[in-house]
Amino acid sequence: MNLHPSATERADQLTTDRLAVEKFAIGQSVPRKEDPLLLRGKGRYADDFSLPGQAYAVIVRSQNAHGTIRSIDVETARKMPGVLGVYTGDDLKGYGPLKCIVPFNNRDGSPMKKPLRQALATGKVRYVGDPVACVVAETVLAAKDAAEAVSVDIEALGAVTTAEDAARTDAPLLYDDVPGNVALDYHYGDADAVKAAFAKAAHVTTLKLVNSRLVVNAMEPRAALAAFDGNRFTLYVSSQGVFGMRANLAEAMGVPPKDVHVITGQVGGSFGMKAAVFPEYICVLHAARALGRPVKWTDERSGSFVSDSHGRNHDLTGELALDADGNFLAVRLTSFANMGAFLSPVAPMPGTLNAVKNVQGMYRTPLIEVATKCVFTNTSHVSAYRGAGRPEGNYYMERLIDAAAAEMGLDRVALRKRNQISPRDLPYKTASGGTYDSGDFAGLTKQALELADVKGFARRKRESRRRGKLRGLGIGNFLEVTAPPSKELADIKFNPDGTVTLITGTQDFGMGHATPFAQVLSDKLGIPFDKISIVQGDSDRLIAGGGSGGSKSIMHSGTAIVEAAAKIVEKGRELAANALEASPSDIAFERGSFVIVGTDRAISIMDLAQKLHNGPKPPDGVPQSLDVAHVSDGPGASTYPNGCHVAEVEVDPDSGVAELVSYVCVNDFGTVINPMIVEGQLHGGVVQGIGQALMELAVYDSDGQLLTGSYMDYAMPRAADVPSFSLADHPAPAKTNPLGVKGCGEAGCAGALTCVMNAVIDALAERGIRHLDMPLTPFRVWQALHSAEPAKGAAQAQ
Repeated sequence: MNLHPSATERADQLTTDRLAVEKFAIGQSVPRKEDPLLLRGKGRYADDFSLPGQAYAVIVRSQNAHGTIRSIDVETARKMPGVLGVYTGDDLKGYGPLKCIVPFNNRDGSPMKKPLRQALATGKVRYVGDPVACVVAETVLAAKDAAEAVSVDIEALGAVTTAEDAARTDAPLLYDDVPGNVALDYHYGDADAVKAAFAKAAHVTTLKLVNSRLVVNAMEPRAALAAFDGNRFTLYVSSQGVFGMRANLAEAMGVPPKDVHVITGQVGGSFGMKAAVFPEYICVLHAARALGRPVKWTDERSGSFVSDSHGRNHDLTGELALDADGNFLAVRLTSFANMGAFLSPVAPMPGTLNAVKNVQGMYRTPLIEVATKCVFTNTSHVSAYRGAGRPEGNYYMERLIDAAAAEMGLDRVALRKRNQISPRDLPYKTASGGTYDSGDFAGLTKQALELADVKGFARRKRESRRRGKLRGLGIGNFLEVTAPPSKELADIKFNPDGTVTLITGTQDFGMGHATPFAQVLSDKLGIPFDKISIVQGDSDRLIAGGGSGGSKSIMHSGTAIVEAAAKIVEKGRELAANALEASPSDIAFERGSFVIVGTDRAISIMDLAQKLHNGPKPPDGVPQSLDVAHVSDGPGASTYPNGCHVAEVEVDPDSGVAELVSYVCVNDFGTVINPMIVEGQLHGGVVQGIGQALMELAVYDSDGQLLTGSYMDYAMPRAADVPSFSLADHPAPAKTNPLGVKGCGEAGCAGALTCVMNAVIDALAERGIRHLDMPLTPFRVWQALHSAEPAKGAAQAQ
């Protein structure tokens, strides 16, 4: 190890180091580290984990949407070959309930209703799919056979599946202590001020809007493998953060967190759904302890449809008040939010607080009022789904803007521009209580409209009309508020083999964390990119961790990495001073090396780390290693990613099919660490938004049976349903975190819902159709076209 290189040697090394860092620097499209592993089939998802001697669990589910449990006969099942145990709610009564964690109050100040949910139903069942028993056997087939032998006698009760119906005075009650099935009567805003604004408005636009219910459909179904060694539980499970999952499991099992070990491998999609503790996890943990052997449960797709949390499902009236010049005065949302049969940990948030935060978007809106009734129904529980109130908040505003422009005879682009917050207004305090710190909303919109060639739309519309098609253009501006600050870990270890390990408490469930996190660490410390490995998904290796969700990972882990890197540099100055026989005050850190200022004497951070492993121990009073385990309090505030998406569609009036023919989006994600990964995240989010807009819908009948319980009945977007996307950046770095980054994971949904829906309605406008609800299936569009007023349509077609 040469501690005293010549000036030429040092210059050559600096050049080599600089080129290596620049290749993998922030802003470069570095291929994802995990892709070679996954493409070779070497990933380990929850079902890929196995333990010696494991048994298999199958869940018995209610086939009634609502009813009183008269009896559960398990004796026949217990006697069947290979059966090791059959458990009901009575066997699991010693465990804690699954909880809703958000602390909302009703508009009158009283706390919201939070009925307790046990892992297995007792007393009543409340939706089709409600787990009532768990069978464990030597094989999956034996467990399935025994599950079919479990006899559940249920006295059927009336069912209700929509929130508005459930809130009626004559609706059947899911819980005796929840009057009107209303878990939360939420209110935000100054009702009197909003009422006055509407009273003085020159124009008020009102729309009834549906935010349709979705099945999450993660590529990897949920699975769990539990073990108990006599003192401690281990659970292999898909999650969005093992540290939080460990704490929640420990509370449910009634043990200290140290007695629970959670391991998450690769995760094939989550979108908010896999963040929570589910009943099946309690069942297999109990069974593992009771039987003294590992127990594994893997869901099947048919089970996922009725047991996973669903997404969205809000019915509301949106109102926008404008003055005579088209300036926004106030927006008001009055809605019902369907909670399903139970409260998930964050169930009330999307339709309440997140609607408040996101409905304003990028517009000056002096007043916001949101009134939401969160209601229990006899359906699968609803929880966070990609965006969790962010896409829908923007959707409500963008639909209102298009409708207001049409009603007032204003250009929809001009109306948006008139109300957009300008850079000179920043920082801008919103009516929801947030503060926008950065952004160029008008410039971004202008760039998107130019990229989409909006000026040429009229020509394209005429050409479509010659072919008998209706063409529409939709604009979808969005601005979303990412998750608030929370603690996150960056534990950086320099290993004896010359590699560096970064341990973080966020969780990659398909986003590609390993690459951008390594890019940040390489950028800040000059560590060779290929020497960095990322560790997530093992609760025993964490001292903190906020998990992933709300588009926060790069802000939170990135901030922690930057802060930890600064601590490493400070330790390194002392250690380099000892190695170079200099004073710490004379040591500078440049491009991965510690340098004696004014000289050519230096030592790279990697050489210094190796010297600490292989050389003599540093003297007392000097750090003994470069390793740092840092828990960050997080960035200064949420970030505000934003963008403008523009879609064009062609509608075939004879079939009702709406074909998406063009999609352009320009986005502001602040500093982009890895453009290729961001583009991939956008593609995924956009396609999910398109799916909700055009085809996806979970449907229950009046008895609470899920009619769309498989892919035979539930439509999913495919590659042929979407065009190539044209993407561009218009960055305005955030001022609330050291990297200037903004979240991107959920932004695609926020842009797609708005622009695709607006595009189809624009195409149908010449036939007199003002609004349709999602999804705009061929039948819905065809039905609307054949019900439209011919005279009005003919007049508008001229």
